[in-house]
Amino acid sequence: MKQSKKTEASTELLYEVSRADLPLCCPMPNMHLWNSHPRVYLPIAKTGEELCPYCGTKYILKDVKGA
Repeated sequence: MKQSKKTEASTELLYEVSRADLPLCCPMPNMHLWNSHPRVYLPIAKTGEELCPYCGTKYILKDVKGA
């Protein structure tokens, strides 16, 4: 069984995400949860930008056209 590498939650102040990452939550699925805040879903699809209300991390939606 292959294990994916987990990253520390909210170590960056800005993350660029794509539509493949939707629905977007903070912390994201590839982040450890044990030392983080509760998972919260962010409605980024309408605005293209969202801030996490817990940690202040900013997410920007980058559409990849034709991919």
